Amino acid sequence: MRQEMGMRQLLTPRMIQSMEILQLPLMALEERIEEELQNNPVLEMRENELEEGAPPDALLAESQQDSSEGERALVVKDNSDSAEDFDRLNKLSDYFENEEFSTNNGSFRQAAVYDGDRDKKLDAMNNTAARSGTLSEHLLGQWVFIEASPAVKKAGEAIINFIDVEGYLRVKLEDIQKESKAPLTIPDLTEALSLIQTLEPPGVGARNLQECLLIQLKALEDDEELSKGHDFVLERSLISEHLKDLEMNRYPQISKKLGRPIDEIQRAVHRLGRLNPFPGKQIGRSEAPPVTPDAIIYYDEDTDKYEIEMTNDPAPNLYISGMYRKMLKDRSQDKKTREFLSNNVRNARWLIESIEQRKSTIMRVIRVVVDAQREFFDKGPEFLKPLPMIHVADLLGIHVATVSRAVSEKWIQTPRGVFPLRRFFSGGTTSSEGEDMSWDAVKEKLKTIIGDEDKSNPLNDDEIVEKLKAQGIDLARRTVAKYRKILNIPTARQRRTF
Repeated sequence: MRQEMGMRQLLTPRMIQSMEILQLPLMALEERIEEELQNNPVLEMRENELEEGAPPDALLAESQQDSSEGERALVVKDNSDSAEDFDRLNKLSDYFENEEFSTNNGSFRQAAVYDGDRDKKLDAMNNTAARSGTLSEHLLGQWVFIEASPAVKKAGEAIINFIDVEGYLRVKLEDIQKESKAPLTIPDLTEALSLIQTLEPPGVGARNLQECLLIQLKALEDDEELSKGHDFVLERSLISEHLKDLEMNRYPQISKKLGRPIDEIQRAVHRLGRLNPFPGKQIGRSEAPPVTPDAIIYYDEDTDKYEIEMTNDPAPNLYISGMYRKMLKDRSQDKKTREFLSNNVRNARWLIESIEQRKSTIMRVIRVVVDAQREFFDKGPEFLKPLPMIHVADLLGIHVATVSRAVSEKWIQTPRGVFPLRRFFSGGTTSSEGEDMSWDAVKEKLKTIIGDEDKSNPLNDDEIVEKLKAQGIDLARRTVAKYRKILNIPTARQRRTF
């Protein structure tokens, strides 16, 4: 045993909470606040906005008062018809009837807040669309009405359970037979699969893209109204025999083999473009959550600067209940109750301060981004400049990890659209004129060059390299091919039009 002196860095719970709050996107932060409001009885949120002209820290001052607004005495006016007083009395009566307190283990449950309006959470739940069923549920609901033998019905149920979310059956019938607990035969599975392929949406149950498109084409052919204008002989030949040629843009070869002019083939391909290669995604698809920007960037003509405005800032509306603060100061309360309230008041203060610190850090980071990327906001994506996070961290005097947390999953609304904040942090290259350009700006120039090319004679990667070099950007051919693939731009052969 020996005694020694040393120094080491420790993260307090408050610092850990602050880092977690900083990294949360806006919607996750709102969920975290809602969770804290449910778990911490001393923390409350003002639903109504501050009155116009009120100071921004009015609610903070209110949280430090010893009494809350709801604790004022009920004074009956002498010179009135008492209608207003009775109305207030009825509201107070409803409020106390809705109050819920729990004294189990010395804890208190936050009272329901009465504001004279309908329950906003209940209204939101009632207005939320019901969850759509899965593809398997959709198919099983139709399969119930299919007329078949009991063995085929069981085989169909087994097959439906193996159909993926895109609508394809990528498992062999023999494997389904082996994994099924019920005895199934290959003839029953084959017959069941044929019946499943007649269900909605058309194309479901196919084993490959070719079969999927042929099933949808057959459904169109059976529909008298939808079949108008289709050349099913040509379209079926294109799917059955020339799907790979279409992918590689080999229209002259297809025209020679089928003996059809290229313009007829192009019109047929245009009609085939209405078919869905992923029919299962039409059922039970989950909608992407809406992007909520953390800040709005707008141009101020008076100052000739881009200003920043934070959106949906919840911090000013959070405050500590005056009723519980008064109970905490009351010496007549037992020790356990006061300790419980003290811990919750401290946690509430930490949360409010962490949210304020989050707002301040994000604002400072966005300010540096806006100042550094002025040309992007003025002229467009081609003028995006490289901006390493370590450079921003040095400017702000904070750790680079703090900058990374501040930009993680944050979005900003700009005059040029809504972008993830992380997009403005990237490496880059230097042009022949000594101008710094980010890799995203290089990609934008690549898109512009390809967009302006002659589609009957598109540029190959070597020619694109020469075009970029003429603009002062020296890139290798493999780098151009890499960026083209990232941008989902096909090869010159596939881009050619006839």
